Amino acid sequence: MIRRRYFLLASGAVLATAVASQLRRPTPLRLLARRRVAAPSEGDETRPVEEMIEWRADQTALIICDMWDDHYCRSSVRRLVEMIPRLNRTVVGARARGVHIIHAPSSTMDFYENAPQRRRMMAAPHAEPPVPIANWCYLDPKAEAALPIEDADEEEPCDDEFGRERKRMYSRQHAGIVIAPEDGISDSGQEIYNFCESEGISNIIMTGVHINKCVLGRPFGIRQQIRLGRNVVLVRDLTDSMYDPRDKPYVSHARGTELVIEHTERYWCPTILSRDLLAAS
Repeated sequence: MIRRRYFLLASGAVLATAVASQLRRPTPLRLLARRRVAAPSEGDETRPVEEMIEWRADQTALIICDMWDDHYCRSSVRRLVEMIPRLNRTVVGARARGVHIIHAPSSTMDFYENAPQRRRMMAAPHAEPPVPIANWCYLDPKAEAALPIEDADEEEPCDDEFGRERKRMYSRQHAGIVIAPEDGISDSGQEIYNFCESEGISNIIMTGVHINKCVLGRPFGIRQQIRLGRNVVLVRDLTDSMYDPRDKPYVSHARGTELVIEHTERYWCPTILSRDLLAAS
């Protein structure tokens, strides 16, 4: 009886492994990418241009940037929480097609110290990058214009009516974001580079917050990935900005975010919509 039960359990495990393998079979990613080019008119106007790009899913990583469990800016937390259901569905779709998922909640690695997803990233063999990996990639006047919104480095703009004390209030990635056993966890630009090199990853899909801060500037963010020679896209409906409409250019928060997305499309990388990845879920 015991042998029979063991056989059934073993058979079930083999079947589950086969099903999981089928679900993660790499399939092509067809992404409708939007970038911005100079408009054929005077001034600094741009126009959107869309093209279909195709990537191998198993050569692609989706990075979730700094979607922490709390922040001194309540409005920022509210918008983040509103994104989580769609983010989870998007990650399920990407993962099912064979995309590697990397959770990157900066400065919280002590929380994940014993997680196998954390150890997986740390175990990747060292690879020498073609350019230095910076601790922070600041705005580069040689490659881009000034950001189109107020973006003071010394004090992040928050659109709360009554703000909280500006101090660290996070300790982990938001618990609502699902971390699967096969995912990775890291906030290190070098570790993520090591992992990408060991897995043959040349394509990066960026999600998370905030586009004018961490998503562009982190050592695993857009500016650094472009400098490393990666192909990069930003999921524009799964990001947000740190912007206060009481600051220049005095537009709504949503429009402020759109302006930084348009800046990114012009100077750094194209953007896509999450529906391109949801289609596989």
